[in-house]
Amino acid sequence: MKKIKLCIAVSLDGYIARTDGSLEWIAEMHHTKRADHGFNELMESVDTVIMGGKTYHEFIGYQVEWPYKDKTTYVISHHDTNLNETDHVIFLTDDVFKRITALKKEDGKDIWLVGGGKLISMLLNWDLIDEMQIYYVPVILGDGVALFGDKTNMSKWEVTKCERLGKGVMIWLVRAF
Repeated sequence: MKKIKLCIAVSLDGYIARTDGSLEWIAEMHHTKRADHGFNELMESVDTVIMGGKTYHEFIGYQVEWPYKDKTTYVISHHDTNLNETDHVIFLTDDVFKRITALKKEDGKDIWLVGGGKLISMLLNWDLIDEMQIYYVPVILGDGVALFGDKTNMSKWEVTKCERLGKGVMIWLVRAF
């Protein structure tokens, strides 16, 4: 069975994006080719990407080439507003639990959960996230999109790795009990 792996950057005060969805504050965390801190390994281990609609539109707003052309991307949204139809982007607008559960049962590599906050909480509450790779960036945003929303159920995780990276970034690797 495929695993769903959350890999995401978060501020010290628990936000994954600014209130307007902006991710520019993460620029301080850019990786060099010599030290990718596990990101390339993650990308090699997945063939599917899941993200929320706001995260998708934030990516599209950067007006860069779609970075996940070699993977199938599922966007969880209330509306199908696919702006990138030629790059293996599929919108899931209904039966999300059933469809993601079916994705996990397919053959192939694992699934990368990119974000956003509501989707992360929803998948946690459904016990569908298997691993988390969280990069804590030493910045305080003061407000924004919370990594774990206020409607997230309690769950227990095992820390498999905790490491200090360059510029004070901390990475935590955890997996579900």
